[in-house]
Amino acid sequence: MTSEDGTPVRVGVFGLLGSGNLGNDGSLEAVLGYLRAEHPEAVVDALCGGPEVVTTRYRIPATRLHWYRGEYRTASRVGAMAAKGLGKLVDAARTAAWVRRHDVVIVPGMGVLEATLPLRPWGFPYSLFLLCAAGRLFGTRVALVSVGAAAIGSRPTRTLVRWSARLATYRSYRDALSRDAMREMGVDTARDEIYPDLAFALPAPPASAPSGPQGPVCVGVMAFHGGNDDRARAEEIHRRYLDGTIRFVRTLVEDGRTVRLLTGDECDGPVVAAILDAVDSPLVTASGAASLADLLKEAAAADTVVATRYHNLVCALKVGTPTLALSYAAKSDALMARMGLDAYCHPAREVDADRLLEQFRALEKRSAEVRRTLTERNLVAARRLEHQFSALTAALFPAADHTHTHALREAP
Repeated sequence: MTSEDGTPVRVGVFGLLGSGNLGNDGSLEAVLGYLRAEHPEAVVDALCGGPEVVTTRYRIPATRLHWYRGEYRTASRVGAMAAKGLGKLVDAARTAAWVRRHDVVIVPGMGVLEATLPLRPWGFPYSLFLLCAAGRLFGTRVALVSVGAAAIGSRPTRTLVRWSARLATYRSYRDALSRDAMREMGVDTARDEIYPDLAFALPAPPASAPSGPQGPVCVGVMAFHGGNDDRARAEEIHRRYLDGTIRFVRTLVEDGRTVRLLTGDECDGPVVAAILDAVDSPLVTASGAASLADLLKEAAAADTVVATRYHNLVCALKVGTPTLALSYAAKSDALMARMGLDAYCHPAREVDADRLLEQFRALEKRSAEVRRTLTERNLVAARRLEHQFSALTAALFPAADHTHTHALREAP
């Protein structure tokens, strides 16, 4: 695929990629699969959080997102604060120069328009705004693809997110809640579509046959401390979440069940260590999953999955394993409802081990029915994502699809 002057189309991918979050990297992998299948001549590189990982794992050149390497560490000394401030100015120039070299930039999935976890406006929201503003300035088409969004209380963060969305060329969301949230924040979403999370486009391993009443259970855990508005109660929320999860895992072990602990981000490690230490049983082991593909295999081998992180849920649902969500945000509830499992959500902020066990046992009794439902819903998700990629080609690569030239959507 080439541009009108005969040169290969230059495509950039942007985000906190290669930084230890498996869900983010899975979204990148899905978009790269699309580009390699549909636009193999495109020249692709990344501006991302972990360039070394992205280059090694996905074989594309990558540039570090932030000039200042301590961007996500708390700056308490004058020197560190000055370096952070200087970094914001340098990043504006670096981002603009990177965007200018591209015809298209894709932000693959991720919750880039939400603040359901602790977030400062001058962190990623500022970076996303720089990207979208530079795209509009230099005529580079910027696409926010199957992204997550949520209502944001912080006025500075909300302003940056709103303008980022307005300046993007193309927007699609992974659920209706996300589109509604952007509409409420003042973005015209009339032409924005809803598609499944990009991870549903990844190849799935075959699911294992259910093992019966004593089969393995995957429990996906998270370093959960509440959301952006819960900072004052962060430790209390985390302790309640951890205590309830430990009680749940201990009861499974007392019933003779094997438990496999899953994570989705490097920061989840201490939670796994705390559970292993508290339960202290050979029936409980920790997964070393290093990619979403690894998580898919773990979920496919389980009889049942109980998970907190959004992409742990996505993996379990995609492979058709009965799943119970320890839900920390509306996006998890929306995903479970779309897959027909809205009765099996439990609040991560208020984990009640006894109630969680009741829901778990009720889910297992309906295992065969749930598996059939998930098979049907996954077929629908696959068809929707095929439509998403066709829409992307029409919107971002009009020279490759002349019949859709006029589908390019310019946000107001």
